Amino acid sequence: MAKAIPMIITNNNILVKHPDSHEFCVFSIPGLHETPNIPFYHQYASKIAQSQSIFKSFLKEMYGKHLGKYVLAIIVPDDTSRLEQIFINEFFLNSGACKAVAQMKMCQALSKDEAAYISISKTMRNVVLQYVKSNEIIASKFYDASDYSIEKILEDSKRIHIDVEYNNPPVYINNFEMNLDDFSEFGIAITPKAFMEKIASIDIEKI
Repeated sequence: MAKAIPMIITNNNILVKHPDSHEFCVFSIPGLHETPNIPFYHQYASKIAQSQSIFKSFLKEMYGKHLGKYVLAIIVPDDTSRLEQIFINEFFLNSGACKAVAQMKMCQALSKDEAAYISISKTMRNVVLQYVKSNEIIASKFYDASDYSIEKILEDSKRIHIDVEYNNPPVYINNFEMNLDDFSEFGIAITPKAFMEKIASIDIEKI
């Protein structure tokens, strides 16, 4: 089986697992202009060949020259659109820095033990409520990150899917970006350290 390189796309950078530890190294491209509510990696498209070359050099320094044997296991924010996922896939696959690319959303990586659970996360654009079952996203609701009601989201979490009304699954608060402290008492809070520990040993067969 191909070896995996775990990666996390956050609100403002990319984290790549170091090959010799569970630590993650920051990859970023200097000189990008931030645009409100637009993920930073959209800027890669303006200088795509240069950006891909910079990433390949970054990865080569960490993993050596034989990058063709690796699969990039990329965790993306929960509100990543299908078009954004396609861009991410094509950007990294065509960078020459991997054999293949596999993606999953953050909510799908929160628990390896629960068959079904509720996930609440916050990106730069949205608060995202999702019901995950058997590693699949069954239902989702989105709320403007600058204007939302905790009470409304918690109420919606009880009715997001018919399964939830009868099974009462656990609620995971994805606090990876340290922006959901106001939800911490309403579920199982996942800290950045805990999340990265889960991702460091990710199984690409489940992506």
